[in-house]
Amino acid sequence: MPEISRFFGIIIRMYYDEHNPPHFHAEYQGNKAVFDLNGNMTKGDLCSRTARKLVREWVDLHSGEIAQNWELAMSDKELKKIDPLD
Repeated sequence: MPEISRFFGIIIRMYYDEHNPPHFHAEYQGNKAVFDLNGNMTKGDLCSRTARKLVREWVDLHSGEIAQNWELAMSDKELKKIDPLD
């Protein structure tokens, strides 16, 4: 699964040929969760309120790029890296 961003120990990934609804995967300290493209956690748990807030902040800053990567993934095209939070 391609890594599209990494920040503050959080790894963001997106699968190719994934199922709807559009989403991405986040991992933090071995904990995994799935988020929709609005930044809402839909499955799993990062076990850190701060990590969830950081993912949400990242989504707010990069929602267009995340949606574009979803379209690329569904077309089996190379995903683009997205800038991390600073």
